[in-house]
Amino acid sequence: MAPKQQKSSGVKKKAKHSKKKEPVLPVTEVDEPVNMESMGHPEIYPLVLTSKTQEILNCRIDEDLTDEQPYKLIKIQDILADFHNRAAVSDFYPIKKLIQEYPGDEILLVYDKDFKYGLNFYVIGTEEGKENYFNPPEVSEEQEEQKDFKEHVPEEMYFYKPPISKPWVSLGSEKEIEDESVKESTTQIIRMISRKRSEFGAPIKFSDRNASSVKDAYFECTTYPDKNFVIKQLEKDVGMQVVPQVKDTNTQTKWTYPKNATTQYHPREFLEEEREILGQSKTLAGFLNNVSISVEIALQQNEIMNTFTNDWKCLAEEEGTFGDKTDTHLKEHQSFTHLHNLMEKTVTCVSWHPDIYGLIAVSVAVRLSFEERVQFSGKLLLQPSLILFWSFSDPIHPQLMLESPEDIFCFKFCPSNPNIIAGGCMNGQIVMWDITAHADRIENIKVDGSRSKKPTLKPMFLLEPDDNKEAKYIRHCAVSSIEHGHRKVITDIHWLSDTFEMNRMGSVFENRSRICCQLVTCSADCTICFWDIRPLKAATPQSTEKKKEESIEIPIDAPSTFLHLDLSWNPFSKLKLSKGETSLDHCPIKISLNEDHLFYKTQAKKPLSLYTIHDGAVHTVQRSPFYKDIVLTVGGWNVAIWKEGVKLGPLLQSSCAPKRYTAGHWSLTRPGVFYIGREDGYIDIWDLLEKTHEPAQSQNICITTITYIEPWTFSAKQQFIAVADYYGTLHILEIPWTLSHPSANEVSSISFYFDREVKHLEYVEQRKQIREQEKMEMELETEKKKIRTYKKTKEQMEAELKLDYESYLELEKSVLINLGIIKLSDKISFIDVI
Repeated sequence: MAPKQQKSSGVKKKAKHSKKKEPVLPVTEVDEPVNMESMGHPEIYPLVLTSKTQEILNCRIDEDLTDEQPYKLIKIQDILADFHNRAAVSDFYPIKKLIQEYPGDEILLVYDKDFKYGLNFYVIGTEEGKENYFNPPEVSEEQEEQKDFKEHVPEEMYFYKPPISKPWVSLGSEKEIEDESVKESTTQIIRMISRKRSEFGAPIKFSDRNASSVKDAYFECTTYPDKNFVIKQLEKDVGMQVVPQVKDTNTQTKWTYPKNATTQYHPREFLEEEREILGQSKTLAGFLNNVSISVEIALQQNEIMNTFTNDWKCLAEEEGTFGDKTDTHLKEHQSFTHLHNLMEKTVTCVSWHPDIYGLIAVSVAVRLSFEERVQFSGKLLLQPSLILFWSFSDPIHPQLMLESPEDIFCFKFCPSNPNIIAGGCMNGQIVMWDITAHADRIENIKVDGSRSKKPTLKPMFLLEPDDNKEAKYIRHCAVSSIEHGHRKVITDIHWLSDTFEMNRMGSVFENRSRICCQLVTCSADCTICFWDIRPLKAATPQSTEKKKEESIEIPIDAPSTFLHLDLSWNPFSKLKLSKGETSLDHCPIKISLNEDHLFYKTQAKKPLSLYTIHDGAVHTVQRSPFYKDIVLTVGGWNVAIWKEGVKLGPLLQSSCAPKRYTAGHWSLTRPGVFYIGREDGYIDIWDLLEKTHEPAQSQNICITTITYIEPWTFSAKQQFIAVADYYGTLHILEIPWTLSHPSANEVSSISFYFDREVKHLEYVEQRKQIREQEKMEMELETEKKKIRTYKKTKEQMEAELKLDYESYLELEKSVLINLGIIKLSDKISFIDVI
């Protein structure tokens, strides 16, 4: 393409100096224009027209070309003048040959809104095609029926289109076939074996003998390397499969409109005479006696199992689905980075807009420790703390930027009104925003040229971001009080459901307004606070003079939605976590609410149970979107899955990971899949149907720590997952088919797995109790044995002492008798001896 550009530029310079001469078009070799002959429309030529070309030819979208009139006749002279002014830069340059040879004065340009032919415009290159566009030919009755049939048939039904033969275009495959073919490279060796004529047909006798006992009975040909002769062998992988012969046949019937119809029939009954004859028939009785056993067996088999079940289909899923099932990796779709940050920042929280397609909000904070924040507090005041709104249509410029008095650590959209946003700051304050006045700015994002909430993706080369566009800064509406709120960073924030609300006593009751008006926050100061955005009812009316004294000047750019909360907003209920059995404080980082357990119940301040499973701070506590009693927790170097009501421990606890886990999230469409982010930039993808002891796969996303993970479902065929890193970059990845579409019985399989793990925990606990009982019995038996041994030893010692005492007295008595002091019949004691 470089030589063409140089040649065209030279011609333009020549034309500039010779103003009186006629304009000379650059003579270049132009390829044949590409038309839609493969789709049955050889007269149609697709084109890409940028906004500059649309202004030159007055064919701007939504202004000159609308849905009612999507076409315009362009003069050939205007296009030739565009060739002269812009040469190869002109958008009509790919069909230059068609323009120069066009017989008419005006050519028809049509706006292709739905990208039917791949691009945003197309040109009809013949006069006959232009006439057919304005005056379409009459449709026959059969074609009219087919048209009505297409209108009544759903869009998902597949229509057969016969293939169109095309000329053979060589792309080098014949060379590959020739390289893969087996060819003889060496000369074949011919050997002839002869035998005497007289030995033909003679009987042959085989016998066994020892080869080592007979000389020259065998020859050994040992291999050896020959440096002068090397054979290069070609390898060829061939797969073979034996399959039965299959024959495909089909038939097609003409479909008609469905009509309601009924049919009534009467059973055919035998006459009384025929019944008597059949009842006395020996043949019928013998037949019934012979087949009765077989019929009973068949009926029993039908009750046991379904004989019409296709076993092959039950072995695996049907493969006739959309997408490549071999692809299991996340594909990067887009990435966002704020290029105008004066200080290095990290992403702290990510949230997709609930209603608008391709719009995602990101909160950023300065990458500083507490000591560094204190040291650079003066500089931090000069840098705005922001929440950025990114759109798929513009990866460079944020659509909105929400200002905050302090860096935001977490934020949430209001479920009942997405234009209301609440965020938690690093200093413990809550900030409220109202973007209702700027809703049109984000709803009119050009993704498909319309305001549809679920538009189709536009090709990236058609997106034209405005370099001069500046993002709108939006000031906050209200900030909570510093004295009565949290004293440390707010680690999590949630809107309470629109089905219930709380009072100051902690009681839960029904929310009849069906509007989310209360918040719950947790902080590192060991407290959980509940907030209400509605104005408080004053007990005593204030005087007018006092109201004037307390009035605060409202900034011009700040909405007055929550003016009653600004700097005076206090929590109506505060819950401080107790230390429990340990001496350490419990600092809540994440909250997970269950509406079923909260409704009509009063909260307790003391935890029902405490577990020490993770070896680090727990930064993810999330309920499964399929099972409300299943909770995923991520912290330190391991992952755990819990079930509410089961106090024996986690259902699943992973082993120690090679790197620390930093984020986690359940899959929105598959019950057995969840994503875990690591500090080395990898994502571990767990699939409980495939493996339960380790991740199914790991994929590298970035080079630094992953700080947040948030998936989002656009449609059944397209799902995304947002991954934020420590360097402030937001990665948008597309989830493949295998990770987004569940199997036919995945919900029941995962539920059965959780129930089985609960039974396993109960069995382990039961075995522990049995072992403890056996241990106690063994200890008791050991104590009894020790007591018996002690008693036996004591008795033996006493017997030995008694025996020694009696023998001593006998000896002394014999001595005294010999001396003549006592007689043989006298009895003596130990005292007498002394």
